Amino acid sequence: MTLRPSAGEGVTRRRYPQLAGWAAGCAVFLLLPLVVTNSVYMSMLVFAVGYMAVATAWNFFAYSGYISLGHGVFYGSGAYALTLIALALHMKGGYAVFWLVPVAGLVAGAIAIPFGFVALRMRRLTFIVVTLAIFWVFQLMAYNFGFTGGSSGLQPPTPAWIGNAYNIPFYYVSLALTALAVLLSWAIRRSRFGLQLLAINGDEDRARGLGVKTGRLKIIAFAMSAVITGMAGAIWAYFVGQIFPQFAYYPVFDISVVLMVFFGGIGTLVGPLLGAFVLEVLQQYLTLTYSISSLYLVIYGLLLMAVLLFMPRGVVPGLRGWLVRHRVLRQHRLAPGDDGPPGAATPQQPAAEGVKRS
Repeated sequence: MTLRPSAGEGVTRRRYPQLAGWAAGCAVFLLLPLVVTNSVYMSMLVFAVGYMAVATAWNFFAYSGYISLGHGVFYGSGAYALTLIALALHMKGGYAVFWLVPVAGLVAGAIAIPFGFVALRMRRLTFIVVTLAIFWVFQLMAYNFGFTGGSSGLQPPTPAWIGNAYNIPFYYVSLALTALAVLLSWAIRRSRFGLQLLAINGDEDRARGLGVKTGRLKIIAFAMSAVITGMAGAIWAYFVGQIFPQFAYYPVFDISVVLMVFFGGIGTLVGPLLGAFVLEVLQQYLTLTYSISSLYLVIYGLLLMAVLLFMPRGVVPGLRGWLVRHRVLRQHRLAPGDDGPPGAATPQQPAAEGVKRS
């Protein structure tokens, strides 16, 4: 008697390569500081890993089908929250400041609730416009409120680390935040909450008719995404050492994050990570090499056009589809005694000849 693996065993075997890939990726990122000893390149990695967390957080809110151009509000608010709390507590630079990162994330999440209550009452296209308008409101408030320092900005505590040792703590804290964002995104994708977000994406009116509390779910997803984004903004503020309204609430920030997610593949787990890492490292490299801060936007546009033309769903879904098609064709060619349907072409016999003989 021949024993065949059960369906569960087959699924487990198919997951082995995925688990091996994730393990290898984690190992690479954990060991990168041992390989990259140049402080300039290491600082580029700090920015890239921070954007990986933001892109993942933006992506799991996009499961609902809503595109946000206002996540810069949470990034800047997290930056200001960490700086203001650290200054109020008279904290000196060191590891203790990192304990304020979750607090800054909670501040950003608290801002997201009334923000989302207003914006998410609109439908998708109007929602994009409202988020963009609220972003500009926050930037103007940062310019005009006295406690933000106005156009003079604020300076968080200065860490005592120097050289490449300065980058390493920020790198690993950003990496931990990225891991948290990925685990949260993975959990959402496999939960009832994630299925309800996908139902909103498919047909919001029908989902509401089936009993899905669409308004509450969207606000929860929005706030969860804001917490991760605010934590990333707090790390960024402590890393750069000084924040100004035009950079804390940077207009290009949201466009960059959207391009990263669409480049890698919206709705996937790996896509935002890949898009953020590739595009942010490219942006940092072009800025440092050519000293033209806007050149990377041109490259972003060309890359996005290429992806939309050849891989409309993004790089990761495009490569995955190509691999599946290649595997199916290869299995079909290797299948013994399978000549295909009548009249089909074979490697030894063209289609027309097969029809003529049949």
